[in-house]
Amino acid sequence: MNKTTVKETIIIKKSIFEKFTNLCVILIQKYLPDPFIFCAILTFVVFLIAIPVTKQSPMSIINSWTNGFWSLLSFAMQMALVLVTGHTMASSPFFKRTLSFMASKLKNPAQAIIGVTIISTLASFINWGFGLVIGAIFAKEIAKKVKGVDYRLLIASAYTGFLVWHGGLSASIPLKLASGGGLATATAGAITEAIPTSMTIFSTTNLVILIILFITLPFVNRAMHPKKDDVITIDNDLLIEIPEGKLNFATMTPAEKIENNKIVSLLLGIMGYTYIISYFIKNGFALNLNIVNFVFLFTAILLHGTPQKFLNAIKEASKGAAGIILQFPFYAGIMGIMVGKGPEGISLAGAMSTMFVNISTETTFPFFTFLSAGIVNFFVPSGGGQWAVQAPIMMPAGAALGVPAAKTAMAIAWGDAWTNMIQPFWALPALAIAGLGAKDIMGYCLVVLIYSGVIISLVLMFI
Repeated sequence: MNKTTVKETIIIKKSIFEKFTNLCVILIQKYLPDPFIFCAILTFVVFLIAIPVTKQSPMSIINSWTNGFWSLLSFAMQMALVLVTGHTMASSPFFKRTLSFMASKLKNPAQAIIGVTIISTLASFINWGFGLVIGAIFAKEIAKKVKGVDYRLLIASAYTGFLVWHGGLSASIPLKLASGGGLATATAGAITEAIPTSMTIFSTTNLVILIILFITLPFVNRAMHPKKDDVITIDNDLLIEIPEGKLNFATMTPAEKIENNKIVSLLLGIMGYTYIISYFIKNGFALNLNIVNFVFLFTAILLHGTPQKFLNAIKEASKGAAGIILQFPFYAGIMGIMVGKGPEGISLAGAMSTMFVNISTETTFPFFTFLSAGIVNFFVPSGGGQWAVQAPIMMPAGAALGVPAAKTAMAIAWGDAWTNMIQPFWALPALAIAGLGAKDIMGYCLVVLIYSGVIISLVLMFI
């Protein structure tokens, strides 16, 4: 094949990919409603399906819905704090300068998309809450520096890094397996002792998936960048923040002087970091939402300097938490319907999982486990909730087919992470930071969903 033919082939393939990407973007923009409406539609869907599948009465299903409705209040508060404290920390002068410096090293749209994907993927591998916030904030900083980069794709690229979290260091299912607590009950007796992370997070199967995604995902995102005429940018005036004026202590009241005194913030910061240091000495690098929020909060207090500056930043960051506060109870209600059992002991989530078990072989079982977890994740978008729903069904079935327990568990974990790419639930913090709607980024995320689904499925079945 001569050079001209090779070049023409590449152009044709690129053209096909561009058309496919444009189709996904158009479909999502036309048919994906606001995340709250999406949540409401899911509620109606599971309500109607649960009646014939579980043989429950409508009133019984409504009771399951209301029983679950407030079950995620603690988690919702944690997620709201991830957004607010992370945004507040990143809006401090130190972080602004750091992110601005990093963004200034990216010279064109291609580098911008690759750079934000790498940073968000690495951050999500370390901790999913950290990745969600830092990726979106870094993307906004890049938008100020790089001309001609599509803002929608930039934020979508920041969010796609979240795909790897359930194969990373903060993955809830592998960490639950490693803890060993209550595994026999949770898995219907399929697992009776702890499974170390060497067999889950650091297994060959998981590492192969991670390496492939780490290497290829930035370039998949870059390939989706629209042509120059189709690029949608954001007005820099909307990203530039008005600097605070100088303070005049001579005219302040005693209360105002305390509010603008660095000693208050310093003392609070010392107390907070005393615990943070002792926590890591005692527990190692064991991150969870509480310690991540604690680090974000007290780092923000220190970096903003005075209580008043910190409070101003908190107020600004809190504006984006409305979606989390509103939607999490509704998703908790959906989870209630999914796990509610009828007179024959059948739940909707259980019936869905059992259907995939019945058509599986030893080779295809990891794939169907992954696929079923991805579908269940639309209705139960929580790693802990996903495990509670599927572990009692999938783990014994995998054991009966001769599939290692660790592999079955990781198939559930990756399925849970996979469909987050088109589930607005987890995108809410990033969207709030970016000032975008779900339909603005989900078309690009749909392409990543399809691509990553193929990669993860093949690795789970054959490695």
